[in-house]
Amino acid sequence: MSKIKKLHPEEFEQECTTVWSFVRRGNWATHNSKYRGNWAPEVVRNLLLRYSNEKDCLLDPMIGGGTTAVECKLLNRHLLALDINPHAIELTKKALEFECEYSPKIRVELNDARDLSILKDESIDFILNHPPYADIINYSEKQIEQDLSNIHDLNKFCDEMEKVAHELYRVLKKDKYCAILIGDTRRKKMYQPLAFMVMQRFLKAGFELKEDIIKHQHNCKATGFWVKKSKEANFLLIMHEHLFIFKK
Repeated sequence: MSKIKKLHPEEFEQECTTVWSFVRRGNWATHNSKYRGNWAPEVVRNLLLRYSNEKDCLLDPMIGGGTTAVECKLLNRHLLALDINPHAIELTKKALEFECEYSPKIRVELNDARDLSILKDESIDFILNHPPYADIINYSEKQIEQDLSNIHDLNKFCDEMEKVAHELYRVLKKDKYCAILIGDTRRKKMYQPLAFMVMQRFLKAGFELKEDIIKHQHNCKATGFWVKKSKEANFLLIMHEHLFIFKK
């Protein structure tokens, strides 16, 4: 375990509107932006503070680079951190190798989010989920057959996300919340509302929509190149994501 001087953000104010924008990504504890597509720790911290309490049992079924796990350790939340990709599991375990005042139970395991049979019904206090946006970023380079980021067809992707939604609904306690951050895409220059397509699948699974938060995207890779392309081909760059808060 390493000792880190800066364990918390220097300036942090909890969000209270439906538009969130973090120009600079968090640089405290072991957070970094090396894992492509990981969500900002400011997003996770806001979610944890608003929708959970210390020592609650939380679930992140697609842990990715480990952002949720780090914030749960800092804010004293128990967590089951899952991912289908062994590389994500390794990164998360490494990110947790630091000392802090709390020692919550954080389990990091290899698992497919479509099958949460390791969990009992209504055993989780809060769920955080930042899934891939279909195949915009391929996380396993097609080496893991069941990886959702392999799926190009948007309807098929939503079919698989519906399976995830049903499992999340099953394991979440009644009157508790599930947060999911997801963005949209384009196909043949036409806008594809992937976020709303996925939202409908969560509603179909039984969830109610508590909030729709618009998150402003910053520092997207190749932005300069795409600015030129957007003018040449007459399309707007997508610079926002939807952070849905569902209630069971």
